Amino acid sequence: QVQLVESGGGLVQPGGSLRLSCAASGSIFSINTMGWYRQAPGKAREMVAVISRGGMTNYADSVKGRFTISGDNAKNTVYLQMNSLKPEDTAVYYCNAGPSRYCIDNNCWGQGTQVTVSS
Repeated sequence: QVQLVESGGGLVQPGGSLRLSCAASGSIFSINTMGWYRQAPGKAREMVAVISRGGMTNYADSVKGRFTISGDNAKNTVYLQMNSLKPEDTAVYYCNAGPSRYCIDNNCWGQGTQVTVSS
């Protein structure tokens, strides 16, 4: 009923940039917040950046000044511009949206997209 489709992941050199996109579709009327989380092997999933329909944003300390989250309400899409990428940014990045009664625990998740930062 709610689908989140991510794109933009890939392999990039340290210091490079990537832009991730997440498009929400289906029964998305109740969704007020979207964001990005990431999970590296052996580590817990962590919040990277979130944004509300009103434009309020929040970032993990580790990405402040390097990543920018933005949204297009008309397209129900959020973006994550990632600059000055570091090897420690390597992870699977997941799009999140909520709240929605159609999703488990009122949180919707995409399938994830791999970001690898390596020389």
